[in-house]
Amino acid sequence: MKKLLLIPLIASTFAIGQDISNVERCMSHKAIEYQESLTPGFKAHVDQQFNIAKQHHHTKANKSQLYTIPVVVHVVYNTQDQNLPDSVIFRQIQTLNEDYQRLNADTVNMRADFDIVKGSPNIKFQLAQIDPQGNPSTGITRTETTTETFGDLGLIQGDFSTLEQVKQTAEGGHDPWDQDRYLNIWVCNMEIFNTPALLGYASPPAGLPNWPPGSIPNISDGVVIQYQAFGANNSNSLDMGQGPINVLGRTCTHEVGHYLGLRHIWGDGGCTEQDGIDDTPNASDQSQFDCDDTKNTCTDNIQNVDLPDMIENYMDYSAEECQNSFTQGQIDLMRGVLENQRYDLVHDNPASVEIEELASSIYPNPVTSELNVSFDNGIASSVEIYGMNGRLIQSHQPESSVLTMDVNAMESGVYLVHIKSNSGHTSVKKFVKQ
Repeated sequence: MKKLLLIPLIASTFAIGQDISNVERCMSHKAIEYQESLTPGFKAHVDQQFNIAKQHHHTKANKSQLYTIPVVVHVVYNTQDQNLPDSVIFRQIQTLNEDYQRLNADTVNMRADFDIVKGSPNIKFQLAQIDPQGNPSTGITRTETTTETFGDLGLIQGDFSTLEQVKQTAEGGHDPWDQDRYLNIWVCNMEIFNTPALLGYASPPAGLPNWPPGSIPNISDGVVIQYQAFGANNSNSLDMGQGPINVLGRTCTHEVGHYLGLRHIWGDGGCTEQDGIDDTPNASDQSQFDCDDTKNTCTDNIQNVDLPDMIENYMDYSAEECQNSFTQGQIDLMRGVLENQRYDLVHDNPASVEIEELASSIYPNPVTSELNVSFDNGIASSVEIYGMNGRLIQSHQPESSVLTMDVNAMESGVYLVHIKSNSGHTSVKKFVKQ
């Protein structure tokens, strides 16, 4: 809450060995020190950018506008359990949309203490339907790597250079898509000694000249998530030393908050440090995976009330099952970032436009022998079936409003239908072959 230097930088969760009580869960300060050592003046510049975004929203506030952010998820895997299925990625995007539009069912768990500060960011996330070259896309890339883990002991000294290799094809990861036009999320393994070294980290808002995209050792723009912490329906269990952690997809919600300019609600310190947001209750970082609603670790005064610790806040370190909200101040800051440092992400961005769809339906789905595609606003110029590995399987030029395709000889699995209009727009639909 309140003033002091805001550094909307790295959210991470750190664990070495098996004692979670000794976990240094956040490495924000180490990442800040690391970047400051590489580019002196970084701290002051980030603080300046924060205040620009905050002022920009106050002078141009329109909270009814829905911002749409195109997302590409880069799955970088060494083993098959790290190669998360599409269903997990879809569920994570759903969680982001619920949390950033306040559509999550657990908003009912918000304590009345915080009715005065809660709100909806009104931000939508959608997997990109076109890639940077304008080709049809699912918004998901998959890279098999020989790198067993992108985590190493350098993290203890705050060295992020090995982690950043996940963002480089030449280093076993995957190069980012245009970072001005896409939110890049990498999902990978960051374990040290077979224990997750951190659950995630994110870059500060774009427009910071001290953070040139793609440069190492500087931190490149985007979000990185430990693979077990991604998606509420992830079958991989997450254990940081003292038993399983319930995963609801809120690690990604938290990290995207950093990507959009937010800091931890305790300002990466104790009661004397602040996060730069006026309506987040003053608190320390004592939540650490719990949901103890009796804590009031610091005194503050919001509208003449000393509020308890806001374990409901996505930018706390509380357990995911009690996180459910942002405050109005946090919302103003994120929307200010989207009107300033990340303007190109949501304004006149071809990647954020939902592709015109010609197909009114694909049926039956699942299918065993014949798949029908019907059109309700013209006839497609082409219809193509692709495997999930990107291989073209069938290609057709429809001559009527219904196209019937024989898929009987195709192997069981999930496939994509690319439907191209005469104007060049392509919509992508998915079906299951039984």
